[in-house]
Amino acid sequence: MKITRYKKDAETSYTLGATLTFELLKMRPELVRRVFLSPDCVRTESIEKILRACEDRQIPVWENAKAFNILSPKGNCFVIGEFEIFREPIEAGDHILLVSPSDAGNIGTILRTAAGFGYRDIGILRPAVDVFDPRAVRASMGALFHHRIEYFDRIEDYTDRFGSNTRYAFMLTGSTLLGQVDRPAGSHTLIFGNEATGLPDAYADFCTAVRIPHSTAIDSLNLPIAAGIGMYYFTAEKGERG
Repeated sequence: MKITRYKKDAETSYTLGATLTFELLKMRPELVRRVFLSPDCVRTESIEKILRACEDRQIPVWENAKAFNILSPKGNCFVIGEFEIFREPIEAGDHILLVSPSDAGNIGTILRTAAGFGYRDIGILRPAVDVFDPRAVRASMGALFHHRIEYFDRIEDYTDRFGSNTRYAFMLTGSTLLGQVDRPAGSHTLIFGNEATGLPDAYADFCTAVRIPHSTAIDSLNLPIAAGIGMYYFTAEKGERG
């Protein structure tokens, strides 16, 4: 089986590192095609756990230096998992909707935060970064494998299916301060815009426009920070997260 660097629209992607690969094996073992082990790898306890998981599930393990030269040439990675790209429509419930995110590191961080606060269903409005890019997978620290993720071409494609969700658009021009928002009894959607441009003003027409207050020392919050604050606020009374 040929080893090639990840390209958008490929059938497979990669987890670069032991922690990510173990999370993949734990959450989505049916998607794992093979695991690569560097000849320089030290057999630590975490490596042994990966090898046992592969043996239990009859997943092939290749000790292959070439794979690391192609997929992780910096030399600081000793385990790589190859997995099939999965497409899983989001389901009814609380959602995070990201509008045209452009940075792999940011979206990976948001996925990790969303998993921590119990948001499993993530919608993404195109154009957008690819969540299966190994850089995004790595930034998520394996949280990608906890989520259902669906891309949408138009906002209407999302609202037509989930019109009953109460929508909150996080905007610099938001008329309602976050602390003044009443948490809805039913399902809700937290909507965040592009890192550079935010959300179009039109989102205030069909969402509750929300603003996170901060000092005048900055003009805006980093996208993953804003998303994290929003997720915390809307789940703060839920107690133990699932």
